Amino acid sequence: MTGAVLQLAMPEVTGSGAAREFGRVLAGVILDGQAARLAQEIDAVFLAEAGWDPARRVLSMPAGHRLLGRAVCRVGGCATTAQPVTGVCFSCCTWLTGQGLSTGQILQMPVLPPLPARAAACAVPGCLAVPTVSHAIMCEPHARQFRRRVRTPAMEQFLADPRVRPLLPLGPCAVAACTRAAGGARGLCNTHYQRWRIVTSSDPDRDMARWQLTDGEVTEGGQVSLRGLPPLVVVQVLFGIWQRTRSGAKITDVALRGACRALSCQQATSIESCDIAVVPSKPTRSLLGALVRHVRRALSDPGSEHGKDVWDLGVFGHAGRLSFTGISQSWLREAAKDWAAEDLPRHRGKGARNVQTKISALARLSESLRCRPDHGDLPAALGRADIENFLSRLGYLESAGTISRYHRNVICRGARTVLAGIRALGLTRPGQAAAGLHGDFAIGAGDIPATPVRGEPRRDLPPEIMTILCASLDALQPPEVRAATEIAIDTGRRPEDILGLPLDCLAHDKDGTAVLVYDNAKADRMGRRLPVSQATATVITGQQDRVRAQFPGTPPAELRLLPATRCNPDGRKPMTIDMLEGRHREWVDGLGPLRTRDGAAADPAKITPYAYRHTYAQRHADAGVPIDVLAELLDHRNLNVTRGYYRVGEDRRRDAVDKVTAMSFDRHGNRIWRDARALLESEHARYAVGEVAVPYGRCTEPSNVQAGGDACPVRFRCAGCDHFRTDISYLPDLTAYLDDLLRTRERLAAAIGGIDDWARADATPSDEEITRIRRLISTIKGDIAQLPAAERARTDEAVTIIRKHRAVSLGMPGIRGRALA
Repeated sequence: MTGAVLQLAMPEVTGSGAAREFGRVLAGVILDGQAARLAQEIDAVFLAEAGWDPARRVLSMPAGHRLLGRAVCRVGGCATTAQPVTGVCFSCCTWLTGQGLSTGQILQMPVLPPLPARAAACAVPGCLAVPTVSHAIMCEPHARQFRRRVRTPAMEQFLADPRVRPLLPLGPCAVAACTRAAGGARGLCNTHYQRWRIVTSSDPDRDMARWQLTDGEVTEGGQVSLRGLPPLVVVQVLFGIWQRTRSGAKITDVALRGACRALSCQQATSIESCDIAVVPSKPTRSLLGALVRHVRRALSDPGSEHGKDVWDLGVFGHAGRLSFTGISQSWLREAAKDWAAEDLPRHRGKGARNVQTKISALARLSESLRCRPDHGDLPAALGRADIENFLSRLGYLESAGTISRYHRNVICRGARTVLAGIRALGLTRPGQAAAGLHGDFAIGAGDIPATPVRGEPRRDLPPEIMTILCASLDALQPPEVRAATEIAIDTGRRPEDILGLPLDCLAHDKDGTAVLVYDNAKADRMGRRLPVSQATATVITGQQDRVRAQFPGTPPAELRLLPATRCNPDGRKPMTIDMLEGRHREWVDGLGPLRTRDGAAADPAKITPYAYRHTYAQRHADAGVPIDVLAELLDHRNLNVTRGYYRVGEDRRRDAVDKVTAMSFDRHGNRIWRDARALLESEHARYAVGEVAVPYGRCTEPSNVQAGGDACPVRFRCAGCDHFRTDISYLPDLTAYLDDLLRTRERLAAAIGGIDDWARADATPSDEEITRIRRLISTIKGDIAQLPAAERARTDEAVTIIRKHRAVSLGMPGIRGRALA
């Protein structure tokens, strides 16, 4: 039987896998099964550091231990845990008060009077029984004999009485968990005897034997008794303590004592059988849950988890749980488990949530199948009609407002992925979980409703809101959260990328410019480099100094820039996203209503750490940063992804188009119209339909427009064509084109011989083209120079907007000068 325990006088150590004794864990006990597996793993060095006595089964937690320690009473000779305010224990505080000291004096005195020395032996000569009561000079049997004298004699007379004989050492208290000697009546220590009297006064029929098994030990400062617990439970508790301290979590003697008392009261044969919900203390419940979790994971593996309907994802290296309880068909549930076991190793970080999303989608399909007469239990009986019923059900739920279109699409995509994965794994073959499932029981791409086209992204924060947030950063605590927020605002990195920064994340280029070195966890792109400002570098160096001062004993290469504030004694664990988002949410909510320029209150729910990434993108987009450069700053491979991070409002874009269009020119430099605002919407649309983008402008030639710009009969000599139109937004391109024409002409003029005249003439830019382009540039610049300063600034902003949203710069075909370059 798993966890069985045998008591032998002379235990024999056998080979691996057989029953054997682990003296460092439990002395004189033979362990096998789960107990042996766990005991073999427990580190002997940890047990020694934790103060474990394998013979007495008592844990004497050292006061100076970094995770098991505690504040000891300041009174000399007292080892009890101190109260937070006074620095002394309750008992010593009462004793000092009795000595005439006030609470204020106790707080102010640097050195407090020591406790009176405790007698190490009974005053009766030759007595081997040790006094068990504080400040007593005799053992309890002799003290009781002294108190029963009719006339209280002098102590010298009592000790000289021949009837007072020395006693043998007292036996242990009958309470299983107690570590004291049985100095009182009924084989109990004094404290337990008093407890028993109180119990019987209210419940005279109380079973004493049962009470002795379930009552807790007498509290001793820093000591936790595991006596009275089954050996398997003792090993499980020790293993859980070891694992919990390895993870950096602190354990107090109070919480651990409560956990052992709960196990004893419930007479648990295994820590997993303990009903944690009935434990009154929250810290004790939390500790018990952690101990159970560590034990379960140590005894589990992915194979053993497969048989459960709720998986502990810690076994797979992820956080949280994965539930299959929503899938009622056994074949579908088992097939889903096989797919999940195959898919989980492919995810990083919080990617396991995607697996739960897909399993939840499959639970929706299971719910639909339950409406069949056979409840969907026969995979061979399922077909396309069942898929259509499922899709129709989702459509109904969307129309009823139960789910959104986005949620409907998520369910369809998730169920489709799992069903496709089940087939890819061969689970529809004979003998497999989904044997006999027809091929038409599948969701195709056409079955998924079209995703609504989203409008422009609006996840960035308005400048006035950012001004308020930046001015209030000093109220954001702790310093690690404030530093993470400042880095997010300044760099626009994802929260997980910021929290994953090592201590040495700041580098410098050759010119001395600060560079942030980070890992793009989402795209699995390591060692990315982002130029940062000196202000950001100052924030990082300040945080580095705090971390080094906080964890001086840890090598800097192992430290994190933003270490967790809990369960992290060495600074090796980064802060969690939940910690960052939680403290950030408290800070934002504490700032009160935040209003934009027009007086509208900003939605606090939208002010999140990730919103700073969108704000960073919008800030740079507004500054005219080209989209390819912005994509590089955001570490995007796809420009379409970058476009989803910033917006230009429709009104703002239309105003920019009007300003730029009002300064449109033909090939001769003549203004086409001066008031584009007077055009009707239909006229705007007509002009847009009747034009096509060409190098440095637009073409209105009908055949070329119909061919999408690929039917130009003059080989892109736009400056010589009456169908060519341009505007001020193309001025930088026209200037660059003119420079290219001049350079090409100079290179051809200086070219070596061996080139036919007709080839040289064809490749050389004509003087007419150069003159036409130069005149066009001069005309545009002249019109701009005539504008008032304010209007010129607004025009420049409009040009920036138009150029930012122009996907590509067509440019002239590079046929000139390539052979000579």
